[in-house]
Amino acid sequence: MSEITARSAENYAIFDKQLNKAGTAPGFIAALDQSGGSTPKALKLYGVNEDAYSNDTEMFDLIHAMRSRIMTSRVFSGDRILGAILFEQTMDRQVEGKPTPDYLWQEKSVVPFLKVDKGLADEQDGVQVMKTIPDLDKLLARAVDLNVFGTKMRSVIKAANEAGIKRVVQQQFDIAQQILNFQMVPIIEPEVDINAPDKAACEDILRTCLLQGLESVQGDLPVMFKLTLPEEADFYAELQAQPKSLRVVALSGGYSQAEANQRLSANHGMIASFSRALTEGLSAGQADDEFNATLDHTIAEICAASNT
Repeated sequence: MSEITARSAENYAIFDKQLNKAGTAPGFIAALDQSGGSTPKALKLYGVNEDAYSNDTEMFDLIHAMRSRIMTSRVFSGDRILGAILFEQTMDRQVEGKPTPDYLWQEKSVVPFLKVDKGLADEQDGVQVMKTIPDLDKLLARAVDLNVFGTKMRSVIKAANEAGIKRVVQQQFDIAQQILNFQMVPIIEPEVDINAPDKAACEDILRTCLLQGLESVQGDLPVMFKLTLPEEADFYAELQAQPKSLRVVALSGGYSQAEANQRLSANHGMIASFSRALTEGLSAGQADDEFNATLDHTIAEICAASNT
């Protein structure tokens, strides 16, 4: 598919507004993209145990109800939430009678992204690259039709193995170019495990590889990066300053909400893209007033840390 035919004129007009917001607006990105493997844990943290559902269909109905409750909350809006990353099933479902991406953009002024990876391959050379993504072109075409702005894809780095990290980055940029060709902005996410014994060394190799990888990006559109909060403050400032880098966002990676916010505050210009840290303290059993108050406090804290 060529860049010319990837988006209609009307669709591209929406994309252009989303691009401006994604690149310039304050706030942070809400990661609402738990997939099949991580959904049971997310539901359990939300107070929904495995005995509440008997199959995948019921499980995904419950996680969509959780996500819908967050998205429809009066405190969840585009003045503080820049974007939201969606699981494929969430993209294909509706919120208050509208396709989820349209609800986010039209009702909340929140830029929709889509998680496109299909999980991780087995560890080799201290890393886990992404599994093959079958029918990616078809998924991207569907996402474009639904006014989705960009994508996200995750790999994991567990050791400072240069060959392994180079392979992770090469795969990320190869798939990113495929996504760019659909006039979508990819979020490149090579997560460094926060428990890696040589985490700082991993980050040093990764930063070099990412800067080199940016030189291969073709076309007029930029990419984004979603990275583990680094050991050294402002470690990714050079990456943020590159013309082809629209934004660098941070994953919480298992840090508590408090520690994630503290680390984020020390990285100027880097904004949050938190998942577990965003939903910390929320429960299915909460009344709406308590739920909204908890979410409001969390959003305010993450937003403040993102705006340093």
